[in-house]
Amino acid sequence: MSDEYYMQLAIRLARKGRFYVGPNPMVGAVIVKNGRIIGQGYHKRFGGNHAEINAITNAREDITGSTLYVNLEPCCHKGKTLPCTESIIKHKIARVVIGTADSNPLVSFRGINCLQACGIEVKTGVLEKECRQLNEKFFYFMETGMPYITVKYAQALDGRIATATGESKWISSPASLKFAHQLRAEHDAILVGRNTVFKDNPELTVRLIKGRNPLRVIVDSDLNISPAAKVLQNISKAPTLIATTKKPDNAQFENIASSGVQIVTVKADKEGKVDLKKLLKILAAKKISSILIEGGSRIITSVLKDNLANRLVVVVAPKIIGKGIEAVGDLNIRNLDCAKKLFVQKVSRHGNDIIIDSRLI
Repeated sequence: MSDEYYMQLAIRLARKGRFYVGPNPMVGAVIVKNGRIIGQGYHKRFGGNHAEINAITNAREDITGSTLYVNLEPCCHKGKTLPCTESIIKHKIARVVIGTADSNPLVSFRGINCLQACGIEVKTGVLEKECRQLNEKFFYFMETGMPYITVKYAQALDGRIATATGESKWISSPASLKFAHQLRAEHDAILVGRNTVFKDNPELTVRLIKGRNPLRVIVDSDLNISPAAKVLQNISKAPTLIATTKKPDNAQFENIASSGVQIVTVKADKEGKVDLKKLLKILAAKKISSILIEGGSRIITSVLKDNLANRLVVVVAPKIIGKGIEAVGDLNIRNLDCAKKLFVQKVSRHGNDIIIDSRLI
């Protein structure tokens, strides 16, 4: 079998950890000896053993002289776990095939150099494009210092996310709702505006699949969220943060903070609302590497207008609403040449809905 074949297997293994490993990358590892797979593993959850360690532990025979396939450069520093390079060297693995180098400055090429210095043959760049795409959120965060932003919304065929009266449950199908919960589990945080909390009263947790609950971020410039909101009633289920322009001496501040919610004061933009770019920098400092934005329309419009989004996922339901609330408001685009351009990466069907998964160019 070719190096590409075993790297594909490593990528498939890596995806098994997608609902649990963030902000760490998804990593899979395969150990091959004499043309046979004798060990494999993947990074199962944040803080747990890395893929290489699990593959070595799971090996069913001596791995001396074997080849290790891993989609991301092995770490060489001590973090929550011991360096993977140490175990690779200790167990006398002869060859390491790596999909792509790690952008983390603590690792970048140091793991490769460490292995080579110990006489281990290293090959890099095998299915590199696929390996980087697998961990696009991780690479973006490491290389820019800003969270990777996914905007997701469900709309009717005519572009409405709610009726004229604000009713939006449920535009999409049960299958699409399950997909939405998968997206939640794949991100470090989920962000919505205060109006979405007021109108829909969502829990913003992962319930329809098995996966971790992301940090819930509520943008509430005036800090007038209702104490009865579900996100304030189930704090034990998921960590929650409210971003506001109000300062700690505000009367509501202490009252809401007593529920266990973290409140951060963010400088206001020109419209007196939370400056989203400044908020994203605050979240990045808290090691939030990826954020799923689920609405509402004002938040979605602001993120697109300010070029803060990386990915756009639109669920299109086969329904016509007519007059109603539009998904995206005025972006101040008057010339078609200035329209936001997208690269459609995948189109799929969930129930009767069509899901368009794209990247902003």
